[in-house]
Amino acid sequence: MNKKNAVKFRSRTGNDFHTALKKNVQDYFLKNNISPFANTTMVVKTIVLLTSYIAPFVLLVVLHPPLLVSLLLWALMGIAMAGIGMSVMHDANHGAYSSKAWVNKILGSTLNLLGGAVFNWKLQHNILHHTYTNISGMDDDIDTKAGMRFTPHDNLQNKHKGQYWYAFGLYSLITLYWLLGKDFVQWKRYRDNGVNASPPAEYYRNLVQLTIMKLLYIGVFIVVPVVVATIPLWQVLIGFLLMHMIAGIILSVVFQLAHTVEGTSHPIPDESGSIQNNWAVHQMETTMNFAPHSKLLSWYVGGLNFQVEHHLFPKICHVHYPQISRIVQQTAAEYHVPYLSHPTLGKAIQSHIRLLHTLGRVPSLNDIID
Repeated sequence: MNKKNAVKFRSRTGNDFHTALKKNVQDYFLKNNISPFANTTMVVKTIVLLTSYIAPFVLLVVLHPPLLVSLLLWALMGIAMAGIGMSVMHDANHGAYSSKAWVNKILGSTLNLLGGAVFNWKLQHNILHHTYTNISGMDDDIDTKAGMRFTPHDNLQNKHKGQYWYAFGLYSLITLYWLLGKDFVQWKRYRDNGVNASPPAEYYRNLVQLTIMKLLYIGVFIVVPVVVATIPLWQVLIGFLLMHMIAGIILSVVFQLAHTVEGTSHPIPDESGSIQNNWAVHQMETTMNFAPHSKLLSWYVGGLNFQVEHHLFPKICHVHYPQISRIVQQTAAEYHVPYLSHPTLGKAIQSHIRLLHTLGRVPSLNDIID
């Protein structure tokens, strides 16, 4: 994908819906005198998640508990790690946590605590995924990789037949790959395809920063427990792997349930590089909510079970999504725009597995069209 040849949304159909929706949501915040940014609930959540990530590590280093207790602490860190990624880092890097840029920058940098790189994440997620959702060749999140096929427009390979059962094993490795390889691959690829148009000095400075942050991360989470706490290296590596596998599965599944499920569309641009649809309607057709009535799940996944609202209003803090979802549903019904949602987490997971099974068998739509 080259940004210079980015897809355009050309259709005027749906413009009235998008205009009305923005006004209705804006009126909600104005009439209720509510800030669209973080509130007390969000601040408390941030403290809880960061404490749940940092405190277990401190206990590991200071107390050097037995292996079983250590693994439980590493597991808690994995759960908290995913929570930080979905709630704190995610909102901050969208500019949705605070009206103050410096607050968003600091909290967005919690991505470094997870082994990732902010500048790459913003290119992949904020620009490619949010702008070109479910468009093959544009949305990095659905690119065929590591034996997985997420769109009917990519070539079908024999190995894809088993993806519905080996997918979760691969999902468990995603944050490890992120730490060790993904950011370096993206650093080069986004330059080659024109997505990263930063000046050369900044481009290479990002590589230096990227490398330093990765080394610091490995130094803190692997070297410190071994050297300072004298925990055997093999125990540290097992715990470190457990933490990342738990975080990887949680993060992957939550994000997959928004777009790689039955009922979401996978449009492709026409010969002029245009999607004949309004951008907001496109988001409604390619995005699915799940378990919207589960308060506990909504708290933990950072409102990412309200992905419809998130894609339409990424600069609104997720704590407001349950309230504005009613506005989105009502406006969508008025303008006859689909509003996609699975009632429970289980139903969404089943739908994801069924779609992976289907995509592992059906030929590419491009081949059928040709």
